[in-house]
Amino acid sequence: MKLFQVRKGQFVYYKNELHKVYSVKPMFKQSVHLYRLKDMQQDITSAPNIEPCRPKHHDTFIFYGRRYTIDKNKKPETGDYILITKPAPDFLDHYSLNEIEKVDSVEDGNVVTTRDNGVKHSEYVVMVPGKTEDSEDIAYYDKALVSEAQLQEDETVGLSEENDNFDGPVVGDIYYDAENNVKAMIVAMTDDEVIFGHQVRAHVKDLMDENKYKLIYRFEEGF
Repeated sequence: MKLFQVRKGQFVYYKNELHKVYSVKPMFKQSVHLYRLKDMQQDITSAPNIEPCRPKHHDTFIFYGRRYTIDKNKKPETGDYILITKPAPDFLDHYSLNEIEKVDSVEDGNVVTTRDNGVKHSEYVVMVPGKTEDSEDIAYYDKALVSEAQLQEDETVGLSEENDNFDGPVVGDIYYDAENNVKAMIVAMTDDEVIFGHQVRAHVKDLMDENKYKLIYRFEEGF
């Protein structure tokens, strides 16, 4: 791809696996920052090394160790996950392309998510756990290049079966630390650990436990 074609939120293939772009920094040689969708591992690369992927109805892929299938016809229910494919947020809402959020309530097809975002019915598709006979697997650019052992491992339930923070943490996010009763910003990260401004270190998986941490603010731009 050309760098000017790359935008935040895009699904792309990198090293044969499905990723999501979470940042584009044009001034850097390795300008495209990615999350690998199956486990949210972070990667950095350049635009020519990625191939675009546009998710559609009946596509199936692995997210955080669980497989989901896109269903544009399913009516959402409380507890479902939605993929925001046509974002048009209102002033007080904070979401962007291909974010995944959990439904808290539904009214006339419009939903309010557990992040207090109001998402209109025209902006999202529902993600249904599992896959169907007529679904198309988009987890890999070329499935023939993936070993049988890797396929089996990828299908194993991973980090969490109940996870409201699919997009993963980034530097600048603010969380409420329940144990210390304080709001703190992520100031640094390793592959699987975050470091907060109040000197607390936490594993990425801990951020999915709302009894320990609750997302207050997601840093949207500039990272």
